[in-house]
Parts: sequence; C-alpha cells; structure tokens
Amino acid sequence: MTTSKTIAALLGPTLVATATMMLVNLDSMPSLIEELSKSPMLVVLAGYAAFVPGLAIVYFHNRWTGWPTLITVVGWFSLVVGLLRMVFPMQIAAMASKFSPAMTGILPVIATIFLLIGGFLSFRAYDRE
Repeated sequence: MTTSKTIAALLGPTLVATATMMLVNLDSMPSLIEELSKSPMLVVLAGYAAFVPGLAIVYFHNRWTGWPTLITVVGWFSLVVGLLRMVFPMQIAAMASKFSPAMTGILPVIATIFLLIGGFLSFRAYDRE
C-alpha cells in the first residue's frame, strides 16, 4: 500500500491545485484554451507532461482492487491523453479553437471532478491507518 499512498500524496494535491486554478481563473480559461490552438507545439509538450507520469503510474502501480484502482485509472487516462496529444497535436489544436467557447459550461464540472478525486486521494494519502 506504500506505493499507492506515495502516488496519491503526489497526485491528490496536484489535482486539487489544478482544480483551484481552473475555478479561480474560470473567466480566463476560454482564452487560455484559444491560445493553445495557436501553438500545436504546446499541445505536444502538454502531451509529454501527461504521458510520462501516466506511464510511470501504470508501470509502478497497476492495481485493480480497492481505492488504489482510482490511481491506476488516472494513470491510464493520463497515458492515453498524453499519447493522443503527442501523436495528433494539429488536430487537437484545431479542436481547441472550435470548442473553446463551448468549454465555459463544462470547465466547472471538470474542475469539480478534479477537486473531488484530488481531495479523496489526498485524504487517503495522508490519513493514518
């Protein structure tokens, strides 16, 4: 369980910080997404930033029982999203420009999901057994 707690201790606060950033900058997020569409290289870099931790989680933590399953699912999601960003940067940049106005309604939902998952993982990482 040590590996699960270690990864949760890193992943949980990161997701909480990301959710907080999204919620605090909710008005600016569509323009940030629009900027992303102007630079496919940023999409590639974001892909590497998602792929490497996802790969590490999947390699070191492939557990499918109990609450550690959530860590494995987040790892697989990060791995797949990172790979897609690296392989299809032009298409993802084009999609970002199309959907940035529509994202304003879905961003609070995504941020809330990140906040809930991050809070849960943080709780599991730092609780006493």
